[in-house]
Amino acid sequence: MRRVAITGAGTINALGHDVPSTLEAMREGRCGIGPLDIRDIDRLSVQIGGQVRGYDESARFTRSQLALHDRFTQFALIAAEEAVDQSGLSFESELALRSGVILGNSGGGLSTIDDSYRAVYAEGKNRVHPFVVPRLMGNAAASAVSMAHGLRGPTFTAASACASSNHAMGLAFQMVRSGLADVMLAGGSEAMLCFGGLKAWEGLRVMSPDACRPFSATRNGMVQGEGAAVFVFEDWDRAQARGAEILAEVAGFGMSADAGDLVAPSVDGAERAMRGALADAGLDPDEVGYVNAHGTGTAANDRTECAAVAAAFGNHAGRLMVSSTKSMHGHAIGGTGAIELLACISALRDGVVPPTIGWEAPDPDCPLDVVPNAAREAKVAACLSNAFAFGGLNAVLALRAA
Repeated sequence: MRRVAITGAGTINALGHDVPSTLEAMREGRCGIGPLDIRDIDRLSVQIGGQVRGYDESARFTRSQLALHDRFTQFALIAAEEAVDQSGLSFESELALRSGVILGNSGGGLSTIDDSYRAVYAEGKNRVHPFVVPRLMGNAAASAVSMAHGLRGPTFTAASACASSNHAMGLAFQMVRSGLADVMLAGGSEAMLCFGGLKAWEGLRVMSPDACRPFSATRNGMVQGEGAAVFVFEDWDRAQARGAEILAEVAGFGMSADAGDLVAPSVDGAERAMRGALADAGLDPDEVGYVNAHGTGTAANDRTECAAVAAAFGNHAGRLMVSSTKSMHGHAIGGTGAIELLACISALRDGVVPPTIGWEAPDPDCPLDVVPNAAREAKVAACLSNAFAFGGLNAVLALRAA
């Protein structure tokens, strides 16, 4: 089994259009959630979100590219370009054949779907754009990234709702570790902030109208976000041999299924995924200093996750730092785990643990150190990143400092 290094990172999300600006915002505890600027916002009862602001698609892509790329694909391409640039890799000849892409995504080209349904049903049109299918398909982003960088190895999309990114990154990690690939681009992308996407989530009655406050007794629901993050996972020895900067080591991966309720989370399922990641990484619980929580800001998730952390870490749980950056950038659904992996890199590489902002009052059912409201400087040698999805699907990554 080979060790796996992260040698590049890229992102665009509500906190920033690249990694440096995102990490700066996380350190400052800045909130990227605010009033949404989308069509028909007046017909929504929830009018806030973690929207990517100041983004001009025409400045990034040509007209012919925009005809093919939904917003979620655009985000993935932007993040992947930054990650590849940082890695210093050039995918030519043999390396191209041994490199691929696995991205997480839940909704596909939802803006394209929304616009097309509107055109056909509301406006009575009988024809839609000829590229609707390639724009909306869930694998559009992964395929576009492979084409942009000439990656000819394993390439596909993992779709498991809010665990999509972690499943994608976990599978990419396993491919590099096993020798099936030398380099994999992995992460996720989502762009659900359109009328249809938000209206569907409203129906679940789990959305907050004002803020995301994970683990706070005053929380009242989740807030949706959007964006992407992509990482370069590379064989450790290969990265060292070429003198690459290693941001962190991907050390283990655990996943489980609750096999219970479609929407209610399970303490047992989350605990087993965390224990699986620890075992896969060869980590003792007391070696972990930080857990990036799924932390959606719903009572069901927060209390279940805290109970699962307590069960998985035992007496060490009280010494763990456990924060949710969804409080800052919102819940980016299929892309959220990838964006949150940046918080782990911040902790491992920079010694800065991002906070859970918006925290107002303790919840006796969440008796953990949730790093409330302000980032914390701390030496972290290992961490976990949690993702728990509707459908009872859990995926947890374990990372070590390089």
